[in-house]
Amino acid sequence: MKKALRNILFIRFSFLSACCICLLTFGVIHTFAQSKAEEYQVKAVFLYNFTQFIEWPEAAFKNPDEPFVIGIMGDDPFGNYIDQTVEGESIGTHPIKIKRCNDLRGALSCHILYINSVEKEWMRTILSTVSEKNILTVSDDPSFNNLGGIIRFYTEDNKIRLQINLPRSKEAQLLISSKLLSVAKTH
Repeated sequence: MKKALRNILFIRFSFLSACCICLLTFGVIHTFAQSKAEEYQVKAVFLYNFTQFIEWPEAAFKNPDEPFVIGIMGDDPFGNYIDQTVEGESIGTHPIKIKRCNDLRGALSCHILYINSVEKEWMRTILSTVSEKNILTVSDDPSFNNLGGIIRFYTEDNKIRLQINLPRSKEAQLLISSKLLSVAKTH
């Protein structure tokens, strides 16, 4: 009888422990997912704000009404938030549009190109393809600036920071405001 009671208590304790572990794990995963979503909401706002602190040459536009295109290459970590961020916004006469790029040809029509890839060779190919265009390239990848990318997001002290490859931005004929440069690391 005592052994049967111990077994029942052990089973109940094991079940309750498993439930607590599941709840704690779900809470951690939910918090992590929520913080990742919030991180990319902030990065979406950064992408939009780059349009306010960087000047593109006139040659970057075929005509005065051409849209200003923010492209996303690879998996889209922003979801609808980036669309909502730029909805109804424009830069001068250029309405801002979001474009999910499936190939390199689509990337060539962008003014800002966020690259979400962990494959170094693919990233090199993308950067090489857009290198002679007036395209601001942006990514989270730690080696992005060394591969020829212009702005890299990184996290320090739980804040999103910027690292700017200044020589590469000059090659792309992008004029970066001193205000933006003052809050970034330059490479």
